[in-house]
Amino acid sequence: MITEIRAKNCNAFTEQIIFSLKADMRNKRLSSNVNQMGNFNVLKTACIYGPNNSGKTNLIRCIQTIWSVIMNRGFISNKNIFSDDALVELGITFIFEGREFSYDFKFDVQKQEYTYEHFAEIFKDNYGNEKSVTWLIKDPDKDKSNSIDGKLEAMFNIVSRNNIIMYLIDTSQFEHLHEMKRILLGIASKIDFVDLNNIPIDKTIGLLKQKSVLSNRIVEFIKNADLYMDDYFYASPEQLKFESSMSGMEPQENVLNIPNQLVDQIRLTSVYRGRPVPSLFYDSTGTKKIAALASYIIEALESGRILIVDELDSSIHFQLTRAIVSMFNNELNIGAQLIVTVHDVSLMDCKRLFRKEQIWFVSKDNAGVYVYSLADFTAQDGVRDTTDIIEKYRRGALGALPEPELINSLIEISNMR
Repeated sequence: MITEIRAKNCNAFTEQIIFSLKADMRNKRLSSNVNQMGNFNVLKTACIYGPNNSGKTNLIRCIQTIWSVIMNRGFISNKNIFSDDALVELGITFIFEGREFSYDFKFDVQKQEYTYEHFAEIFKDNYGNEKSVTWLIKDPDKDKSNSIDGKLEAMFNIVSRNNIIMYLIDTSQFEHLHEMKRILLGIASKIDFVDLNNIPIDKTIGLLKQKSVLSNRIVEFIKNADLYMDDYFYASPEQLKFESSMSGMEPQENVLNIPNQLVDQIRLTSVYRGRPVPSLFYDSTGTKKIAALASYIIEALESGRILIVDELDSSIHFQLTRAIVSMFNNELNIGAQLIVTVHDVSLMDCKRLFRKEQIWFVSKDNAGVYVYSLADFTAQDGVRDTTDIIEKYRRGALGALPEPELINSLIEISNMR
């Protein structure tokens, strides 16, 4: 599970931002929202708010870049366009197999080089005191390179900088570097990214084809989403006997279309009042998104994965988004984690749904972009667990609220008449 993300000079962020999923156990409310792993307490969910174009998706992209670098897919982010500094700094802290680790790197976007790496294990005692033990630090420009694998240090100055160290050296020759690679790949391989405005349905199709216990759970999730649906399945050629009146029909949107898998999509079948119909042509955009999202949700909960969703509330009813968040917050979830960006203020519920540290905001002004938590507001700021957070946010007391002046457009139109 992710406990912290760090970014500096990356995408929209100039100064360092820290996005934390560490639970504050001084607060005993909604303890089921916390996964307690030994001395580590990690939030099961986090919800990110902010105006359009404020930087919410940029935060997701920072996590995607960390994932891409670890998975050897390359560096995929940009430096901040308002900064002259070429160095992008990114870092992640996470729990893997009951232990906490941190990994940070710096990438020079002009030279296309990794100039810094640091990997450490974090130990925490029963009193909350933390101690960090460095496994590897690679900082040749400042002559601060060091490794727990002693002989590895001699190689730092002779290997290329076009990739991170675990892909430049045969790790099997170095015990701790090899273990570091296993740990980093282990956590990265558990992360799924979903953009609900462009969500592929191929994962759901693939799992439905298997006709396994997991596919049955996906179908039950879709049916339980209160879609007035009797059944949902991937039809065999013999089952494709839809009415001739459906010929020539086109889907309502292109969001879920996968041209090279059109035949597979046509076979996705919804059943209403006993009558099978092609989901592609008959179901709403929201229903199709739920069907596509179902496989990610069920797999995350089943296998303890980390699901990161951009725009969770896109075309989905607020009661359903609330129910999805509640599934991850539930005490029955012991390993899955959900991070989402949303606009739906009805989720901003600190009485029944979220702890304060689970609600985050992204805001910007002419000076920069800011990432902060509701937990940063204290009782002196008028924010308590019993406070009507939604009303506070609507009034602008928490920031991260757009101030549209669309009336000016109407006035301009009127003046032109």
